[in-house]
Parts: sequence; C-alpha cells; structure tokens
Amino acid sequence: MFGRGRKIAPYLFISPFFVGYAIFFLYPVIQSLQLSFYRQVGLGKAPRFIGFDNYIRLVSKDDLFIKSLTNTTYYALGSILIIVPLALILALILHSPKLRFREFFRFLYFTPNITAGVVVGIIFNLVFEEQYGLINNLLLAPLGVDNVRWLREARWIMPAIIILGAWKWTGINAIYFMVGLQNIPPELKEAARVDGATRPQVFRHVTLPLLRPILAFVLTIAIIGSYNLFAEPTILVGLEGGPNNAGMTMTMYLYTRGFRELKMGYASAIGYSLAVIILVLSLVQLILIRAFRED
Repeated sequence: MFGRGRKIAPYLFISPFFVGYAIFFLYPVIQSLQLSFYRQVGLGKAPRFIGFDNYIRLVSKDDLFIKSLTNTTYYALGSILIIVPLALILALILHSPKLRFREFFRFLYFTPNITAGVVVGIIFNLVFEEQYGLINNLLLAPLGVDNVRWLREARWIMPAIIILGAWKWTGINAIYFMVGLQNIPPELKEAARVDGATRPQVFRHVTLPLLRPILAFVLTIAIIGSYNLFAEPTILVGLEGGPNNAGMTMTMYLYTRGFRELKMGYASAIGYSLAVIILVLSLVQLILIRAFRED
C-alpha cells in the first residue's frame, strides 16, 4: 500500500498545474474554436450554428477587418525591417570590448521592456503632442520641419506607433542578440581574419550564420508581438484607431467586436484568424532564414 502511495504522490503534486491548464487554457481554446462556427450576440442568447460564415464574412465583406489587418501588417513590417536591425546594430555596439559602462547600458536598454504598455502609451501621448511634444519641438523644429500631427492625421499614426515600438523593444532585442554574440567562439572570427576576411565578410559569413537561432527567436517574437499589439495604440488613438481607423490593430478590432458589441462568435473567428496568420508568418520566416538547417 505504501508502495502504491509513493507512485501516486508525484502525480498528485503536479496535478494542480494540469488541472489549471485544462480549465483556464485548454477548455477556453476549444470552446472558442467551436464558438467561431456559431452566431452568438450577447451572453444570454443561444448560439446558432452557421458553419464558416464568420470566416467568409471576415475576408469578403468586412472592410474594417481588412483595415485592421493592413495596419497590423504595417506595424509588423516596421518591427522586422526597422526595430530588429536597430537591435542588432545596438548589440554589435554594446558587444564591443572598447565600450565603457557596458553593463549600465544593458540595464538602461532593458528598462522600457518592464514598463507597462498603458504607461508607455500615456508617455508617448505627450511625446507626440503637436504643439509641445518632444519630437516636434526638440527633433524636428531645429531642422526647420513644421509640426507633424502625429496622432491627428491618418498617415502619421502607424509611423508614430512604430517609433513607440522601437523605443520599447529595441533594447530587449539587443540583449537577446548580445547573448548570441557572446556565445560565438572568438577563435572562428580570428581564423577568418587570418584568412584575409574583412569585418563585413566576417559578419556576413561567420557572425550572422551563428546568430541564426537568436535571429529566428527575435523575429518570431516580433511577429507575435506585432499581431498582438493592443495597449499602446489603444491609449494613443483609442479603440477606433483614430482618423480613418488608421491605428486600429486586429486585437483592438477583436476587442471591439467581442466585448463592446458582444458578438462572441464573430470575435472568436477573428481570434483564430489571427492565430493562423501568426503561425503561417512564423513558419515562413523560419524557412526563409533557414532556421532548421544544420551548419
């Protein structure tokens, strides 16, 4: 009897995790998938099965969904083409042994990541203020550029959100790259230099290939974070996305449909469309950078 108790005891100790996982994650995921094939408005009404109508309506009749998808993709491209390269450049600078106070800079660039999104949004509301904002007054005014209406003109809203994203995420991504740089054996770089390789050639043929796992991780996190963007643009321009819905992201649209209009079935379809987009894009970028290749 004691032997049987010893065998069961470990499972009893770990069971709270699996019970909590099943109740708070697995069940909602399955339930929301089922709900995406139903029409349910409100909480008290019985849902009605409509098959794939929610998904068909998303891609063929819902212009606001297409708008939110376009905006979110715009930000994702900014993350991949601007924020990630900036982080890599910053990591290369901080990795230099000649740089003084490197540890201080690492702490400094990590700080924005632990700041709540709501707080960041409030701060950048002041930064992007048309008359007295930091960017217009300290950066653009000395160059003779007229005040930019960052949050009042549709064409400037997504660039403003990308600038906010660069401030918040460049530092933490740079730290990820620095970890990868520190794990590259210096003997490989030294051997390449002995063979006559220049610094750009060493970076291209030695450093960058060995950074591929970190690059894959950073790009995947960038894609997931971009398509889950919610707090910062909501604080900056509101749930409607500002003029012409120029700042509305997919998660903001999901929130509007699900928690404002209580269209639970339709919101579930948006959520699963978002999950499929993230999965596909993550797999595509992993294939493009050849993350699964063994060097």
